[in-house]
Order: sequence, then structure tokens, then C-alpha cells
Amino acid sequence: MAQCQPLISRLVASSVTAAAQAGKIIRDILNQGELNIIDKGKNDLQTEADRSAQKCIIESLSRQYPDVTIIGEEGSSRCEVPSDWIVTDMDQDVLNLKLPKELENISAKDICVWVDPLDGTSEFTQGLVDHVTVLVGVAIGSRAIGGVIHQPFYNNNSSLGRTLWGIVGSGIGGFTPISPIEGKRIITTTRSHSNKIVQKALDAMEPDEIIRVGGAGHKVMLLLEGKAHAYVFASSGCKRWDTCAPEAVLKSAGGNLTDLYGELYSYDANTNYQNTKGVIATAPGQQHSWYISRIPESVKQDI
Repeated sequence: MAQCQPLISRLVASSVTAAAQAGKIIRDILNQGELNIIDKGKNDLQTEADRSAQKCIIESLSRQYPDVTIIGEEGSSRCEVPSDWIVTDMDQDVLNLKLPKELENISAKDICVWVDPLDGTSEFTQGLVDHVTVLVGVAIGSRAIGGVIHQPFYNNNSSLGRTLWGIVGSGIGGFTPISPIEGKRIITTTRSHSNKIVQKALDAMEPDEIIRVGGAGHKVMLLLEGKAHAYVFASSGCKRWDTCAPEAVLKSAGGNLTDLYGELYSYDANTNYQNTKGVIATAPGQQHSWYISRIPESVKQDI
């Protein structure tokens, strides 16, 4: 019966189960203690968990959707993987969701899936496992439409994960958004990639509190949980696979994610991977334009 559902429903439903399986692989590797860290460059690490989680997701999705373009942070080449890493079942809650008419008959050639198999690698290697997320974003043309954020170590638990998902214009699952506290302005930002420009943008927001954590997925989860009002990152340090899934989930819940100019990033397969104009994301109910207006022109020019 699942094959009767629209392609977007099936793809997001499959991404939910694949991300959860990738989360299990990440937990297993951490418990075994064999991280096998590779330094890819400045502040850019890769572990066995990154590589294995990506193999799981790309093989699981590619076998079911061979005509869909899939781009992964660790490269998109396919290879043999253990059979128990391949998942082909689909999340029933996603399949039951009613799509807007414009999403019902999408061609596979118009879809690009962006995969960050382990967002927050630096924190993962330092034992800050609650910062880690698995991200699978689904774009149609240039727009982020569907997203899955899986947190393998929910509440720092080594055996329990949770999955948040959303399809823009359709709904969300795995969580209930909570409004941030009124009367304060709490900003979340990078933990490990800060500099004078990043700090200048934060100061312009006049925050009451700054929460510095790893991973774009984790930061957007803080917005959805009502723990922060906005995510501000005045740097070109993140990429499309960092923001596609978080943007889709956040927009599905009523929030927003753009560059520092208030423009949406493009997620088509031929786009530049680098988010060269920074990131601002706001929780549902927040006035996104206010945060955009606070960014100094000097910051925009510097990044």
C-alpha cells in the first residue's frame, strides 16, 4: 500500500527509518570505542561513525529511489554495506500525512536529498553526544521541503534516540513545538567556530543569554523546544547538508531559516555547497525580519 503514496511521502518516510538506523550505528560505534578519527582540515573531523552512518542512509535510500539525487557530506559514492544496515520500511505517520496538491506528483529528477550523517562531529569526539544529530533533508527544485532530524543520544542516553520530521505545508512529527520564554532574548550559536565577526553579530542582537552548542540540527532543536529564540551564525562555516533538513523541519513548524540577508538558500543538486552568507533561524512565532535588521552591514561585508 505504501507504493500508492506520493513519492515525497515515501521518501521522507524512508528517511525517518534510515536516520534512526544510522543513529543506532553511531551508538554502536561509540560503545565499541573505535572512532577512527580522520582530520579533514581546520575544525573538520570525520569518524568511523560519520562514514558508516552515511553508508547506511545512502544505500537504504538509493536502493529504493535510484532516480533521486543524493548528496552526502562524506561524498556520495556507493559501496557494499552490511545487510542489517539497509532499511526499506517506512514511517507510517509520515505516510498518513496529507500533502498539499503541489507535492503530490513530483518527479524524482526534481528532487535532491542532502545528508549529514553526523552533525556535530567535533562534539561527538569530545563526549558531548547530546549535540549530535543525523540530518536528512529533501529539496524539490531549490527549496527545502522535507526534513528529518534524528538525535541518537536523546537526554544523553546511550540506547535511546528520537526523531523529529516535517514536510512544509503538511505537518510535523516526533515533537510538539514549545514557544520560547517571553521577556528574554536567548540566542544559540556555534560552540567551536566563533570569531570576532560571529561575536559582533551576536552583540547586535542584545541577547540576555547565549547558548553555545555544536551542530546546526541541535541548534534548531533548541528553537523548537522553546530553549532559544534564534540561531545566529555570521560565518560561511556551514554547508547545505547542515541546513536543508533543519530548515524544512523548522518551516514546517512555523519558524524560518535564511542567510543574513533574509534570503533562502538554494538546495538544487548543482548549487554551491557552502552557505556563504551565514545563517539566521528563528523559532515559531518570532519576527524573523527583526533579527535580519539587526545584522550590521560591516558583518555582512566581512563574511
